[in-house]
Amino acid sequence: MDFSGSHILSIDQFDHSDIDTLFSVAESLEPYSLRKKVTRVLEGAILGNMFFEPSTRTRISFGAAFNLLGGAVRETTEVKSSSLTKGESLMDTAQVLSGYSDIIVMRHPEEGSVESFSQASRVPVINGGDGSNEHPTQALLDLYTIKKELEANHKTIQGLRIALVGDLKFGRAVHSLSKVLCLYKDVTINLISPRKLRLPDSYLRLLTESGVNINEFENIEEGIIEVDIIYMTRIQEERFKNKSDAKKYRGLLRLNEKIYTANCEPNTVIMHPLPRDSRQGANELDSDLYKNPNLAIFRQADNGIVIRMALFALVLGVVEQIGKTSREVNWHTSKRH
Repeated sequence: MDFSGSHILSIDQFDHSDIDTLFSVAESLEPYSLRKKVTRVLEGAILGNMFFEPSTRTRISFGAAFNLLGGAVRETTEVKSSSLTKGESLMDTAQVLSGYSDIIVMRHPEEGSVESFSQASRVPVINGGDGSNEHPTQALLDLYTIKKELEANHKTIQGLRIALVGDLKFGRAVHSLSKVLCLYKDVTINLISPRKLRLPDSYLRLLTESGVNINEFENIEEGIIEVDIIYMTRIQEERFKNKSDAKKYRGLLRLNEKIYTANCEPNTVIMHPLPRDSRQGANELDSDLYKNPNLAIFRQADNGIVIRMALFALVLGVVEQIGKTSREVNWHTSKRH
């Protein structure tokens, strides 16, 4: 893929070499994401952060990533604060906002909406999540996290054994991650979900055709035996037409320290795209795992910054210029690693 000037809409755009390129740039940017160095390579550039659906990590990490490269951020955080409530089309919105921005990140509740928006945009558009369809940058940061966590245990993505747990029907992070794992050899995926929240057939076919080994379970204790990664997800209540149906699945698949210790290998890594549902009766990832060194959910969230910095640098064509404005920081945050 020629990153420069490209829209980033789907994980389908990436092949193995594209991911290697992205990860190489991300690794070079880690000193900046960790605030050990400062660069102003995007000084004067504007990011339009258009989030028409609730978001914390994705919205703020995209904004922080752009700021860390020296750019400015302008945000819309919900539909009712935009002219879409007055009947303006996505096409008109794209024409207008792309005149105010150098790059746009968009999240929208409707599948395919970000791609439609990009067709009318005059600047690159990055998909921050479109309904239950895809979340490509989440898959990329997840894969980067998987790579780093496995390397710490002297393993690689080739031969990965991973359990995907929870709402596999509506979980867009799982959909995009499933796609990207098809690029690697000798991968085994244990799919753990209630029967009615199984991974859609289109993704099952893709995994099978790509040579991924698939096992399906409804019981979490059975499905997390002999895996390298457990990837937990919450029930996507906002995707259910009848909200009461979602409540039937809340708390059905839960991971806590007792279940983990009884069924997992000692170095099994725990991931979650967040937010995790910590309400009573849900709690798919129990707080008693906080002190488990294999809980990688916050390292995973941190990796969202550096992956999104790398995407901005590649799409806006400034990778080779980063060092020209680099300097040491003039503050100190003692607890940052």
